[in-house]
Amino acid sequence: MLPQTYMNLSGQAVAKALRDTKLGPQQLWVGHDELDLPLCRMRIRRGGSGAGHNGVLSFAGSGNHIGDVAISWPAAMRQAAQHGHEARTEVALLCVHGTLHLLGWDHVSASERREMTRLTRAALKLSGLKLAPGRL
Repeated sequence: MLPQTYMNLSGQAVAKALRDTKLGPQQLWVGHDELDLPLCRMRIRRGGSGAGHNGVLSFAGSGNHIGDVAISWPAAMRQAAQHGHEARTEVALLCVHGTLHLLGWDHVSASERREMTRLTRAALKLSGLKLAPGRL
C-alpha cells in the first residue's frame, strides 16, 4: 500500500487500510526511508518511532476521539538545542503542530503554511512560551 496522503497524515490511510482489510496493528509492516542508516542497509525491528522525522506524528481517531499526537523526545531535544530554546518550548510547538493536523490543517501550500504558523504562534503566545527567533 502506498498512501496518497502527505507524511504527517499517512496514519489516516493506514488506519483505513487496516479497517478495510480487518487486520490489526500487530499484522502491519511499515517501510520508510531512514537517513541514519548507511546506503543499502536495512533495520527490522518490532515497534519503533518517527526516527526523528520532525519529531511529531498525528494519528486520526474516530468517534469522539480526534486522534493522538506522538512526539519523539530525542527529536524535540535535538531541535530545541538546534534552535536555541528550551525543550519544553519545542515539545509545546510539536503538540500544537500535531493537534492542528488532527483538526484538518496542513502546510502543503505557502498560504496553508502561513496560516499554520500564525495559529501555532498564537497558541504558544497564550501559553507564555517564546520560540527562538527564526524557529517558524
